[in-house]
Amino acid sequence: MTDDQKKLIEKQPNNNQAQDIRAQSQKTNSTGAGTASTVSQATIKPTKPVEPQIKKVHIAIAGVTYPIYCPVHEQEELMSAVSYINNHALDLKKEAPSLSQESLLVLCCLNLYEKIHANQRSDEDRMQQSKQSEALLNKIMKDAHSIL
Repeated sequence: MTDDQKKLIEKQPNNNQAQDIRAQSQKTNSTGAGTASTVSQATIKPTKPVEPQIKKVHIAIAGVTYPIYCPVHEQEELMSAVSYINNHALDLKKEAPSLSQESLLVLCCLNLYEKIHANQRSDEDRMQQSKQSEALLNKIMKDAHSIL
């Protein structure tokens, strides 16, 4: 469930809250408080949690179309991912045209995982280099202050 969906659901009164409001309204009516509470009782309706808007999208990867159910607000990101994966799968298909669709997709997944893992290692290396540079800079500044 996305944060937006949680917020929408949190904003909705639960059934117990709606029943409490109706019960309070009915007590007010029975004690003769007037017609204003009758109007408010008629306008209070239990609300249903808002369903996320899901759309069926047909995507094509390496010439095969797949139906995917996707939240509307994530559709653009899905299409971007499909484009990237499709290009990668087509490149693999050029190199190995006899692969079945299933084997092609498995190979595609393994290659993409390898890229992700290499990126993570590269990020870790950059962070380590940054820490080393910062430590060296701090040492140089400390030495410079001790000389002055």
